[in-house]
Amino acid sequence: MQRTYTSLLCSLYGEQQFSIRDPLWKDIHLPLSFKPIIADAVFQKLGRIKQLGPTFHLYPGAVHTRLDHSLGVYHIGFSILTSLLKQANSGNLVLPCTEEGMKTFLCACLLHDIGHFPFAHSLKELPLTSHEAMANRLICGNESLRQAIEQAGIQSEKVGLIIDEQIPCDDEEIKLYRTILSGTLDPDKLDYLNRDAFFCGVPYGTQDVSYITDQLTVVDSKLAVTEQAIGSIEHLLFSKYLMYRNVYWHKTTRSATAMIKKAVLLSLADGSLSFDDLYGLDDQQFFMLPSLKKFPNAPLFAAVRDNRLYRLGFEKAYEAQGVLEAQTGELAGRTAFESALASKLGVSESQVIVDIPEPISFESDIPILGEGGTLKRFWDFDQIFSYDIGKVFTKSLRKFRIFTPSCIAQKAILEALEL
Repeated sequence: MQRTYTSLLCSLYGEQQFSIRDPLWKDIHLPLSFKPIIADAVFQKLGRIKQLGPTFHLYPGAVHTRLDHSLGVYHIGFSILTSLLKQANSGNLVLPCTEEGMKTFLCACLLHDIGHFPFAHSLKELPLTSHEAMANRLICGNESLRQAIEQAGIQSEKVGLIIDEQIPCDDEEIKLYRTILSGTLDPDKLDYLNRDAFFCGVPYGTQDVSYITDQLTVVDSKLAVTEQAIGSIEHLLFSKYLMYRNVYWHKTTRSATAMIKKAVLLSLADGSLSFDDLYGLDDQQFFMLPSLKKFPNAPLFAAVRDNRLYRLGFEKAYEAQGVLEAQTGELAGRTAFESALASKLGVSESQVIVDIPEPISFESDIPILGEGGTLKRFWDFDQIFSYDIGKVFTKSLRKFRIFTPSCIAQKAILEALEL
């Protein structure tokens, strides 16, 4: 078995025959057989979709793309895989890995985001097909991409299986790769926190990625981290909190994303836009929708594009049992609330937007491998983080906000709310 792991490592390193220069990770090495996959139009479209959508209006450097990010996920996925194989080669781990399976996993890392479309995170409440399912459809159904994958000696169906966890699968190797790609310490998170921080020019998201990947292991078919890395995990959890506070959920970012969601919802409601119109677009195509579809909510799209964002008119801490929250918790109720408030203010429905961020997980239940091989929960070891830390973080971050044009006085909003 040891000789097998050695040959797998040699094969993995031996195939890294060309490199792409990345500002974050420097040289990212890939197999020559992946060149046609990267050159395919489906993958190249990711270079026309900003990773953080309208956040560049707040942080001008945040113009990095989902293509950049996908290469970074491949790079970290490769690092995790080699780290695990080195442990297995030393006799400390048994893995179900094969040469074909590893290449399939790395292809899945590269293509995991091809089902994304602009502002996808803004539209989570809509009944849209998940980006994982869309990725699987493209991988198996797009002829040129499927051919590029299969010419690399990879079965396209297996790439889709790794990305889309909703597809039933009993293959132990595929299940392991799913755990790595979509787990608690997945390469997606390790790249986006670092990459977003780098391009925004903020220090919060920077992680000791090489140390974390070296300390990862597999216990009971699940990814875990050794006790020595607890400090790095604390750093990661704090970083995620700070990135949400200062970047992802900053009021400027929330205003822009809320305006886009409002424009889409109004256009879906009046029939000028359909759900199918939202798939397969890059940023430019997304902002061309109003002119192509000729719907009446074009000014909201143009306002976001041109950085004419609505002002924060009202803000309070989110309360699960709050009076305002009870009226706006569901999308239909929120729309009715906005319409009624707009009527009180004497403005159009498009000029009042209620924004409530979705609950997020801070995943403090990361499995920790202690001395003697005991697997425990993160909060069993850590004195700072407890089982409730995710709730504490989320509670401090989530705000009930109302965004309006600056011509609407904040006093008028308070009077209309009868507060």
